[in-house]
Amino acid sequence: MPRVIDIVVNLWTAEVTQNYPKHLDEFWDLIASSRGKDKFSGNETTQKGITLDEEIREMDDAGVEKALLLATTGGDVGSAIFFEKHIDIIHRICQEHPQRFKGIVGINPSNIMEWIGKLEKGVREYGFVGAHIYPHWFGKAPDHRVYYPFYAKCAELGVPVQIQVGHSMQWFLETVAPPIVLDKIAIDFPDLKLIGIHTGHPWTEEMISMAFKHKNVFIGTDAHAPQYWDKSLVKFINSRGQDKVLFGTDWPIIGFERALKEIEELDLRDIPKQKLLWDNAIRVYGLEDWV
Repeated sequence: MPRVIDIVVNLWTAEVTQNYPKHLDEFWDLIASSRGKDKFSGNETTQKGITLDEEIREMDDAGVEKALLLATTGGDVGSAIFFEKHIDIIHRICQEHPQRFKGIVGINPSNIMEWIGKLEKGVREYGFVGAHIYPHWFGKAPDHRVYYPFYAKCAELGVPVQIQVGHSMQWFLETVAPPIVLDKIAIDFPDLKLIGIHTGHPWTEEMISMAFKHKNVFIGTDAHAPQYWDKSLVKFINSRGQDKVLFGTDWPIIGFERALKEIEELDLRDIPKQKLLWDNAIRVYGLEDWV
């Protein structure tokens, strides 16, 4: 197995999960029921959290050497569904485990200037290496003008941005991010690296077309177990797209051990597998000095 870096990992300690909106309780239970024997157990786990020691132990057991830890945010500030994993908390974890984690700043467009400030602080002061957007939580497609100040700032700072594309898994959120919306962003910001995470499902072919068309567009494999990846995505990873796809789990949504075990069952060639699990993340995020 090559070295492994996971580009989409959540902190799930009670310190942050207890602040999640109650709208998510049924959602976590649904995810838990689909995960079988994995550690995640839905609402109960959200309330109790998963300790950082347990998370690191699961990484070690699976052979995940490094991870990008998300300071996620969703919902308009002050709304019933607003949540935030604050950058200060993620920064503290990264400081405690500097060879294990790097931070990713969440973007919330409901308060543009405040979150622009957090983005700049996260990158310039805390050493975070990218940004992250959950567009479904804001009801605005990724190519909406409200995100453009953040894209401009990411381009200025020289960091990639992860954008959840595909449908919204949460049934109470409108789907606003088919992968084709990355087309305009990629054209308007040719120097900004865009990573369409969650594979673009159910429009995976559309996501592949965006990654193939634009040199600055990439695919993140998180939130979908490898055994369910579209055959077209596996073929893309194994051939012309071997430089365009980055491994992620969205842990604890997908367990580290499960993901890597199922990747071993995909019959990927050695070099594309190494690029998927390690090389592409190091190159796209500029992490050469970290490894």
